[in-house]
Amino acid sequence: MALLTRRHALGLGLGIGALSAARFRPTSAAAEDGAETHGMSVFGDLKYPADFHHFEYVNVAAPKGGLFSLIPSARAFNQSFFTFNSFNAYILKGEGAQGMDMTFVSLMARANDEPDAMYGLAAKSVRISPDKLTYRFTVRPEARFHDGSKLTAQDVAFSLNTLKEKGHPLIVVQLRDFVKAEAPDDATVIVTFAPKRARDVPLFVAGLPIFSKAYYATRPFDESSLDAPLGSGPYKVGKYEVNRYVEYDRVKDWWAADLAVNRGSYNFDTVRYEFYRDRDVAFEGFSGKSYLFREEFTARIWATRYDFAAVKDGRVKRETLPDETPSGGQGWIFNTRRDKFKDPRVREALGFAFDFEWTNKTVMYGAYARTCSPFQNSDMVASGPPSPEELKLLEPFRGQVPDEVFGEPFVPPVSDGSGQDRTLLRKAVQLLNDAGCVVKDGKRRLPNGEIFTIEFLLDEPSFQPHHATFIKNLGQIGVEAGIRLVDAVQFRAREEAFDFEMTVQRMSMSATPGDSLRPYFSSKEAATKGSYNLAGVASPAIDALIEKAISAETRADLTFACRALDRVFRAGRYWVPQWYRSTHPIAYWDVFRHPEKPAKYAQGVGAPENWWFDANKAAKLEQAK
Repeated sequence: MALLTRRHALGLGLGIGALSAARFRPTSAAAEDGAETHGMSVFGDLKYPADFHHFEYVNVAAPKGGLFSLIPSARAFNQSFFTFNSFNAYILKGEGAQGMDMTFVSLMARANDEPDAMYGLAAKSVRISPDKLTYRFTVRPEARFHDGSKLTAQDVAFSLNTLKEKGHPLIVVQLRDFVKAEAPDDATVIVTFAPKRARDVPLFVAGLPIFSKAYYATRPFDESSLDAPLGSGPYKVGKYEVNRYVEYDRVKDWWAADLAVNRGSYNFDTVRYEFYRDRDVAFEGFSGKSYLFREEFTARIWATRYDFAAVKDGRVKRETLPDETPSGGQGWIFNTRRDKFKDPRVREALGFAFDFEWTNKTVMYGAYARTCSPFQNSDMVASGPPSPEELKLLEPFRGQVPDEVFGEPFVPPVSDGSGQDRTLLRKAVQLLNDAGCVVKDGKRRLPNGEIFTIEFLLDEPSFQPHHATFIKNLGQIGVEAGIRLVDAVQFRAREEAFDFEMTVQRMSMSATPGDSLRPYFSSKEAATKGSYNLAGVASPAIDALIEKAISAETRADLTFACRALDRVFRAGRYWVPQWYRSTHPIAYWDVFRHPEKPAKYAQGVGAPENWWFDANKAAKLEQAK
């Protein structure tokens, strides 16, 4: 099993990397002086000039047509991998349908070959005040909703203000520094931000969906519904069956199809999501051609089960594409709101019971590397002693954070690969004893005398083998552990209410993290239902370092702040880190084509947005039946 959650949408996955020297700069600099510009980025660099024709990573001549079908490999806000029962994907209630983002447009669109640049979509331009607290967007006059009604600045202001008030908690927290949106006329949206605003909030705002104010005049926004809301994006909801599948039909006369940010994209006539409650059953569906594209997240399946006839005769293609974005961090999260997990010595002891080397070799066919940081696969991972820049950020907290923060950062131990490393288990026992968790009457007990038990909350059976040896080793040190397997709806409800002891989480980090750090690490979010701070991290030092990251004025300052935060988080032993890999294993029935290499910062492999249907290949596949 690889990553349970891929990249979070909108503000939670913007990409990473340094800009090359030959960047286009003048228009962004002008924007900061209040001049009109066609795009914006966090640190003011834009690759594409105002008159660019299309993004370099697309095939602008890609034909339109065909079907692209898949199972979910990413989720955001209230979405699930396994089911859906609502077309409102931006609130807390319900299980939002995958793909709803394709039915809306936003003010600006991401360029996936730049770390965080955005270019005009519904907005043709933006003016940024010198203090960077007021953004004035000009809405394109040709923008339309699917019913032909005009998309105006009034709709934009309604959408942003409504999401701040009634959106999913993860949206609300990232809009903390967004004050208001106003529409003095149909073409102008004035967005106001708070002083000392988070650096990435304007980008987050520019990427939010635009809803129809008229549509919601007679409907509540914050209720789940199977009425597809009025959109203005490249697709609209087509056929669907709740909990089984949903199709999106391409809007043939889409008003934005010929904009530079869209040329070469959204090529399929139909995009269909299939939902399965079990990954093994989902694989059988792919091998039986029930859907056509699959990104493989289970190493066992990738190594052993792609030997069916269609693979052998070439009807199904397999590829391994690079993933150059931050992989984030995946691991078993301790719910430190529970008394049994409040002592970091206990948490460290339990981590010693996980034998990654054995699990990787035996269960995952050696496909993964060990994760140590929530910023994995990026230059924001702390290593070695702190740099002078990091020490400057950390010194105010000396005595308030563990001493190891000022030395080498914590790295998970390397086992002997036996599945039961006695040296590590002895260390675990000593730590538990030191924390007052001693054996009495043949049972490992908590300091209050209760038997030490752990329940792992899980929503998919295919992940059970990865737990098995961990649970066995916990038993070796006297901790009674087991799995509670629940359905996707119950899992999300319990996770959002922090009703669990340990569970698996993936922390997805962007290339330019800022306000998106708060949902994972801030003290306030530890008490916010639905937040991503599952561990209950409540550290004044981490809160302060988040603010340093948010206020960083250069990419170098941002990197140092994230490394410092990384050191403090890892010293807290809030999780048992799992694994990652820097590639995308994909398989697909041979009816598609795609750009030679995915854009560096694209979500996944750029599918389906930048792929296209090949009618000749499809005809040959039919003949080969």
